[in-house]
Amino acid sequence: MRIGAATLQFYRSGVLAKSYFISTSKRPPSNVKNSLGTPQGLHQIAERIGAGQPPGMVFTSRVPTGRHFSELSDADTAPNLITSRILWLRGLEPGVNCGGDVDTYERYVYIHGTNHEDRIGEPLSAGCVLMRNLDIIELYEQVRAGDQVLIVD
Repeated sequence: MRIGAATLQFYRSGVLAKSYFISTSKRPPSNVKNSLGTPQGLHQIAERIGAGQPPGMVFTSRVPTGRHFSELSDADTAPNLITSRILWLRGLEPGVNCGGDVDTYERYVYIHGTNHEDRIGEPLSAGCVLMRNLDIIELYEQVRAGDQVLIVD
């Protein structure tokens, strides 16, 4: 995944299978707790959440709300919502993105869908990696817990 290029590259058996446009943090990349920056380094998918939910389903605390983002008021959809699928990341580099004040998992950093698909490609999140809803569903079906994710600027 390349933050500056706003792309996520999915490799299968060492071969590029697909590239997706993404959005990352409004703030500079950072691994530090409360920085709201997208963390860098080697990660793995710790948990996959949302199997079987329809595209656009809104999640709160990783639980589907039963509502599509289009059903919510304008005020409720102003912020980025977590939609469709969640890939929860865990850092694999102690002192870089794992443990202490730099723990990606404890920061609740996800790859997930968004209600602002029209803004994909611009800095938009509070640290997470945002994807179009159909793209995150497609990626979700291809990856498993334990698969590695490298995030670079």
